[in-house]
Amino acid sequence: MMFNHVRDRLVIALRWFWFSPLPVRRVVVLRTILYAFIFVDVLLTTRWVAAHVDAPQSFYQPLLVARLLHLPRPTPGLIVAVEVALLLFAGIAALGRWPRVTGMVVFFLYLAWMLIAMSYGKVDHDRFAFLVALAVLPTVPTRQESEGESSEAAGWALRCIQVAVVLTYFLAAFSKFRYGGLGWLNGGTLMWAVLRRGTLFAEPLIDNPWMLHVGQYMVVGFELASPLLLVPGRIGRWFLGAAVLFHLVTFATITIIFLPHIMCLLAFVPLERLRLPRTREAAPDALGAASVARAGVYRS
Repeated sequence: MMFNHVRDRLVIALRWFWFSPLPVRRVVVLRTILYAFIFVDVLLTTRWVAAHVDAPQSFYQPLLVARLLHLPRPTPGLIVAVEVALLLFAGIAALGRWPRVTGMVVFFLYLAWMLIAMSYGKVDHDRFAFLVALAVLPTVPTRQESEGESSEAAGWALRCIQVAVVLTYFLAAFSKFRYGGLGWLNGGTLMWAVLRRGTLFAEPLIDNPWMLHVGQYMVVGFELASPLLLVPGRIGRWFLGAAVLFHLVTFATITIIFLPHIMCLLAFVPLERLRLPRTREAAPDALGAASVARAGVYRS
């Protein structure tokens, strides 16, 4: 009896965690922002990806995912085709046209774009949550958003993005210990970063290395404590503010910014309060009515 009781409570807790209804409009606003951000990402922040058209073929070492999907070796024509198609479908998806179909096309094209980018020797961890977001947002029927409805489908998608954000932080700390050990904490990691790419805001830290040493412990402490982002209420909001401050300080001192990851922090924000220009939706989704939960709204 005790085992069954614990099991039932665990099932209820897991269902509450993953499927608490959230506003469908939050998904609508978030996907509009993320699809629009793809233009910034492709054309500005990661322009170097398109430069691979001139890279020697021998430099291409496909990642495991690319090998499992049997993706062809990128040629100049293929890279340009993926870039153009990605921007085209991202634009259509940002306008809200056929959101489920265009959204999935955008996910696969962006995944291909990232596999091309990361198969030349450098893998960025700030794309994980963004890829998860592109994968789950098209799963949410959105014809209820004009009525201010909430749904379990919206709650599940937003929770997936939130968990991916937390895992990015938490596994970053794990990676530091795996590859750097305690030396990452007790060595000159941040000093090296400041000397290599520090700004005028970081220059005073060179004469106060103890502050950088403390900063290394604070970074790892923040990453290990990142599951607090998932705590509803004041604690989660405070930690969200700490995350934003962390990224602002990082950019101000050593000019490192994780824009795709930062965009995914918006999954924690009540975006449904924003009022964006109306977009045309696809034809009514037969799954829409079944996915709406009218029992209340859980605010993350």
